[in-house]
Amino acid sequence: MSNIRVGIVGLPNVGKSTLFQALTKKQVDTSNYPFATIDPNVGVVPVPDERLAALAKVSVSEKIIPATVEFVDIAGLVKDAHKGEGLGNKFLANIREVDAIVHVVRAFTDSNVLHVAGRVDPASDQETIATELALADLAAVTKRRETLERQKKSGLTKELTHQLELLQKIESVLGEGKPARSVEVSDDDKPFVHDLNLLTAKPMLVAANVDEAQAAAPTPFGDIALSAKVEADVGELAPEEAAAYLKELGLASSGLERLIRTSYNLLGLITYFTSGPMETRAWTITRGTLAPQAAGVIHTDFEKGFIRAEVVGWRDLVAAGSEAKAKEQGLLRLEGKEYVMADGDVAHFRFST
Repeated sequence: MSNIRVGIVGLPNVGKSTLFQALTKKQVDTSNYPFATIDPNVGVVPVPDERLAALAKVSVSEKIIPATVEFVDIAGLVKDAHKGEGLGNKFLANIREVDAIVHVVRAFTDSNVLHVAGRVDPASDQETIATELALADLAAVTKRRETLERQKKSGLTKELTHQLELLQKIESVLGEGKPARSVEVSDDDKPFVHDLNLLTAKPMLVAANVDEAQAAAPTPFGDIALSAKVEADVGELAPEEAAAYLKELGLASSGLERLIRTSYNLLGLITYFTSGPMETRAWTITRGTLAPQAAGVIHTDFEKGFIRAEVVGWRDLVAAGSEAKAKEQGLLRLEGKEYVMADGDVAHFRFST
């Protein structure tokens, strides 16, 4: 699938730009990807995956290409952004273009950094942004409903009636301050709802930006805790020094690595691999993807002419020590068009031209 885009949002002075700057120091070489120019507020970063090195060692690969996530540093939001306050319109336009949202809330104390509301209150920060997004969606849904209601004058079809009922249902939920993603819709209705491009329909995780001393403590608020100060410091260190510093703080991995993994998982994504002498590469697919569609991620011709997939689990391949030995041990399987790819599969696709 195309590169995953995750927007980093938050009120002013919550540390989101510091986190973004730390992320961009991890930015990968984009020459291997179908986009050459990256905007100043966009960073393409690798998804940490220790499986790549293990597979590359077995295949004696010349290079490793990780899966990636594209992070977008979105303009700061203020109250009444849905009315165009501050950079509200720019904020809302940018956020519509991402696949998922990371909402950074301030949980650190620093008298030198003013809070836009005059106090540190993560719950209030989260509510402010949730409200702005819901109000922006409410305006969009109401406008769409009114457009469809005008079309009723030309005749009310069964499809139009159903769409109006669905819009009214979403409108009611948004009016209560709840996100559109809380509305259950059928598989048949998902394309219609997707085309509405609602902000609150996007997956969201809340990242608490905590004090340095709290970086290794249980998450005080939200889905993940990290310290922007720690991440900035880690970004200035050599890998060995960074590992030692994190260990000293009681952290097994950096907050950014956890943020990247969590963002990747938030979208229900998994990874399969191709591995050989030239390269070991991670490919991103959604959970439940069939083998032909997984092959199509590499090239559309692979999907069109799909014959079968030779598949082995990454652990089995590493344990066997080579593809030849994996075949000898009966670990490599032949799978057809109905095979559902599993996370960690190493695949070789056969196709006709």
